[in-house]
Amino acid sequence: MKRIATTSLLPLALALSTLGLSACQSAVEPVGAVASCDSQCQQQRFSQLSQQLIDELWTLSPDWAVYAGNYQYAEQMVLPDASQRAAQLAFVSRWRAQLSSIDKAQLSSSLQTDFALIENTLDSMQWQQQRFKRWQWDPASYNVGGVIGRLLSEPWGSEEDKLKALLARMAKIPDYYAAARINLDNPTREHTELAILQNNGTLGLFSPELLERAKQSPLSDADKVNFEQRYLASRQAISSYVTHLEQRLAQMENEPAKSFRIGETLYEEKFALDIQAGMTAAELYQRALADKDYAQQQMLELTKQLWPKYFPDGPMPSDSKQAIRTLIDHLSVKHVARQDFVSEIEKQIPELTQFVNDQDLLTLDPTKPLLVRETPEYMRGFAGASISAPGPFDTGGNTYYNVTPLDKLSPEQAESYLREYNHWVLQILNIHEAIPGHYAQLVYSNNESSSLVKSLFGNGAMIEGWAVYAERMMLEAGYGEFEPELWLMYWKWNLRVVCNTILDYRMHVLNIDKAQGLDLLVNEAFQQQTEAEQKWRRATLSQVQLTSYYSGFREIYDLRDELRASQGEQFNLKQFHQQFLSYGSAPVKEVRKLML
Repeated sequence: MKRIATTSLLPLALALSTLGLSACQSAVEPVGAVASCDSQCQQQRFSQLSQQLIDELWTLSPDWAVYAGNYQYAEQMVLPDASQRAAQLAFVSRWRAQLSSIDKAQLSSSLQTDFALIENTLDSMQWQQQRFKRWQWDPASYNVGGVIGRLLSEPWGSEEDKLKALLARMAKIPDYYAAARINLDNPTREHTELAILQNNGTLGLFSPELLERAKQSPLSDADKVNFEQRYLASRQAISSYVTHLEQRLAQMENEPAKSFRIGETLYEEKFALDIQAGMTAAELYQRALADKDYAQQQMLELTKQLWPKYFPDGPMPSDSKQAIRTLIDHLSVKHVARQDFVSEIEKQIPELTQFVNDQDLLTLDPTKPLLVRETPEYMRGFAGASISAPGPFDTGGNTYYNVTPLDKLSPEQAESYLREYNHWVLQILNIHEAIPGHYAQLVYSNNESSSLVKSLFGNGAMIEGWAVYAERMMLEAGYGEFEPELWLMYWKWNLRVVCNTILDYRMHVLNIDKAQGLDLLVNEAFQQQTEAEQKWRRATLSQVQLTSYYSGFREIYDLRDELRASQGEQFNLKQFHQQFLSYGSAPVKEVRKLML
């Protein structure tokens, strides 16, 4: 199962590529307005500018505001057209000019981190528009379902507020999809298939139940009439977009489509902006190769230990990978029943909470709800499991653990999938997604961060890295009572994280084919065929994101060990965790500076 840890805050890469910017101007001071300014003055000025930038961002990108939990702009919707892209570039230029008046050297360490995050965000905005141009080739980047689903489901206002927001947005949905058609130029096959799947899921939001909900609501009679008209027009616009994509997909049978591979130059550029790891993608790839060998060696040692227990009458194969695979396949038949998959995940959450509390690893806030739900239809097709968290402006909102049920898999696919997420791996998955992984980190980011900038402009590698770190930390703390079977499955899971990086780099830079990719996942990372097939598909739909797990984990784990070595007996694990998480979702390299 895959993880989207960029959460329900609009994933940054998506936010930057679809950001709706109008030509409005905020009341910022002219460049050079402060001729002489000491350190305290510089810090105050930067704090004011960063707040002004955020305020303007909400008026320019109401979708991002909603994902951040700010519903002041819930009724607004921008069109993804040429004027929007021009306005975004103007926004970047204007704010770079404003920030040029700040002397970074006179800022505190924390504010220097904020400055770096804002700079990276502006750089990413420009790069997305002028270099990456996702808006030209990714039909899946056009989907109104995410924001509308959040507006309708979250506890942010009255029923009338929610329906009025939807009413206002529906007025622009036909123009939204018309702009999408104009933008698309030679889309990839893979992203076209995803767009069809997910926009069909969005049609599910515009259900007869929604229309009935509006009819029974406090809306005025005139609004109810408008609602039905716009509801029907919205359904037609989405259906028409899907039909248009299906026609383009059919054309790809005879005409070559754009490749999903982005090549070495764009890959390195995207890696630098997205991961912010202080190393190149090529350097991380080399580290991953070394850690792959280490993980396989750990698995071999555990296989030698467990072999007599499970195969007392048979010698272990001399081929180490064959031996590891044989033992893993033998253990993996222990898994939850297909129909109990979602309920078993829900059952394990209190157990993880109890362990964290008993071991005093991290303070968890019991007032922040975590709800396990089936993944909404409009989110399916990319990740089997994910967290949708409220933004920093909606700290009382629900965090959803999205789990895709297995009802659409064949019996053979379901069995393969359940063996991948067997009795032991399912526990590690829940540590990663929920406690003390994504759920806990994002609660801290929204409630304990030293600045709003660090929460809003979060780094995916830090978010994913924390969740991967939490897996190892929990087992080291005694979760599972050091059961060797659990540790064997942990190393298999960790090997998958490492191979995510290897697969992604080899696919986009070294141009491996599907057979080579599946060979890596099945024979080197010991994955089940269904999981490997889904991971290959995911890698064709994203770029660089799969490296964030390993990159972030490696940096966090190394930082912890460095501090433990330097502090000796004074090192406190819980204190490390809470201090680390207090910096929002800033890149690990920036958090490292602050902690050291």
